[in-house]
Amino acid sequence: MMDSLPFPAAPLVRLTPRQQEILELIQRAIAEIGAPPTRAEIATELGFKSVNAAEDHLQALARKGVIELVSGTSRGIRLKGQGQRQRALPVASNHASNHALALPLIGQVAAGAPILAQAHIESTYNVDASLFSHRPDYLLKVRGMSMRDAGIHDGDLLAVQTCQEASNGQIIVARLGDEVTVKRFRRTPQQIDLLSENPAFPHLVVRPGDSFSIEGWAVGLIRTSTSF
Repeated sequence: MMDSLPFPAAPLVRLTPRQQEILELIQRAIAEIGAPPTRAEIATELGFKSVNAAEDHLQALARKGVIELVSGTSRGIRLKGQGQRQRALPVASNHASNHALALPLIGQVAAGAPILAQAHIESTYNVDASLFSHRPDYLLKVRGMSMRDAGIHDGDLLAVQTCQEASNGQIIVARLGDEVTVKRFRRTPQQIDLLSENPAFPHLVVRPGDSFSIEGWAVGLIRTSTSF
């Protein structure tokens, strides 16, 4: 059974209007693309003259315990405490509601087979549709920690919307050869980069002629109460 993340009880932290605005921007980015924004994206979105202003506000949020800053990555922002409690996470139940989606849970994907092949479907979960800004088509069980710094951990269930195209910065489910992987997408004039969000794991490079396709892009995440 899945449940929302257990957060310890703590008093609400008082934020300035600007800090609240930045927190909501971080929450929105995580909900929509599965990862927090960069400092440059925060500065652009909120009209700051430099990334230093964004960094100052992030440091203030970190001191208040609303976020955690992770060094070594441009998107090294993790929600915690009050900020994490305010983020809506899908909760699966055994009973469908009027607004529930019946989403198949995809486990191990066989080489070369369609990702939604019946043999890959382990079970079906009823998930509240209102918790997603974009409608997912299935849940994919995450294996490994290559996307750790994007907040995606081994055993998590990634909500995926089927598509064949993606924009730079989106987290996608990609098929590379006979393997299916979850990575951040970046297209350059020379190649496609599939970026890990953990320095312990290498990025993958897709060059012209390589066997590659996009299966879908991440539209949400469910943290399970038990490990898989």
